[in-house]
Amino acid sequence: MSMKETYKELLSEFLGTFIMMLFGLGVVAMAVVFEGDKGNFLSITLAWGFAVMFGIFVGGYSGAHLNPAVSFALAATHRFPWKKVPLYALTQTFAAFMAALVVYLDYFREILRIDPSLSKTAGIFTTFPAEPDHLMFGLFDQVLGTFLLLFLILAVLDHFKRVGSEYLSPIMIGLLVMVIGMSFGGMYGYAINPARDFGPRLMTVMLGFSNNGLTDGTLIYLVPIIGPLIGGTLGALAYDFTIGRMYFNKK
Repeated sequence: MSMKETYKELLSEFLGTFIMMLFGLGVVAMAVVFEGDKGNFLSITLAWGFAVMFGIFVGGYSGAHLNPAVSFALAATHRFPWKKVPLYALTQTFAAFMAALVVYLDYFREILRIDPSLSKTAGIFTTFPAEPDHLMFGLFDQVLGTFLLLFLILAVLDHFKRVGSEYLSPIMIGLLVMVIGMSFGGMYGYAINPARDFGPRLMTVMLGFSNNGLTDGTLIYLVPIIGPLIGGTLGALAYDFTIGRMYFNKK
């Protein structure tokens, strides 16, 4: 593949992830800084679903992975070349970092109003467990959520490809992200995406948020990285050995 083609793919992946993260982090900021008056968990899950949908529309040229767990799982199941995974993952993480920075610049006055010491609002940008002393529960949550994500993404893509309605896939994947958030989002902030979590977490470290989960002596940051990589791969493999095999055997 030429450098020009690689550039176009990475630009597509950057822009798709950037758009997704702008809307996703923006709705969380809205709910937090206005202390529930202008947002709640329902608005957050709805907006994240739409954010993913629009991100897919924007990032379609590259396949709109928007998530290292997706790239990793697709490579593990021979749908995507391994050599592209690091480039995609770095691009997705950088896009998430930049989107978090833009959201901070938009909301920083309100953030400093409610948290002048930047000691309690890193959760606007990154995720934290409901049970901080039991990270294995969070790991299971992230494995489960990303298992469902990849299993059902592949089901959606195969279904709409078979019936000739592939243009509906971004909408259905957005709805999938909504329902995962509504069902399982409370336990670990519903990252299901290493870039979505780690890019903004780096931004909170850079700007001096003390409760960032990376430099505060905890291992919180590892859970939304390891869990989605495991869960996404298991979900893709499970799909291939069940529903995917049924489709293949019908051909």
